[in-house]
Amino acid sequence: MPIKVHIKEQKPVFDRFNAHWTPTQLVLDSDGVERHRIEGFLPAEDFLAQLNLGVGKLQFQKEEYAKAEETLHTVAESFPKAGAGPEACYWEGVAAYKKSNDAKYLAMAAKALKRRYPRSEWARKATVWSH
Repeated sequence: MPIKVHIKEQKPVFDRFNAHWTPTQLVLDSDGVERHRIEGFLPAEDFLAQLNLGVGKLQFQKEEYAKAEETLHTVAESFPKAGAGPEACYWEGVAAYKKSNDAKYLAMAAKALKRRYPRSEWARKATVWSH
């Protein structure tokens, strides 16, 4: 459920979520726990990728691994040039692993990250999976 809060009118809300810059968008779970943060303006494609990444991370945190895998795969495939692409690819592999308990999905994610995003921090984080 989207909610708009103006910093000058609702400063306690900004303080509660440690928001220091606008715009700040948060993806919260049903308990109000932050699962993803987007700070600053982004072009539409990057914003949509980040928003969907946040949804995938929320599904992952709820242990809805199949849904998370699907959402994160969509982010990685639909927004390959967006900044969220490498992170979505990484978490897609983790969600597939958590769903199946099969490490081949981690190795597949590492390979995809190395091929598609070789200079990303997410590719570096996944190097341990490719051995």
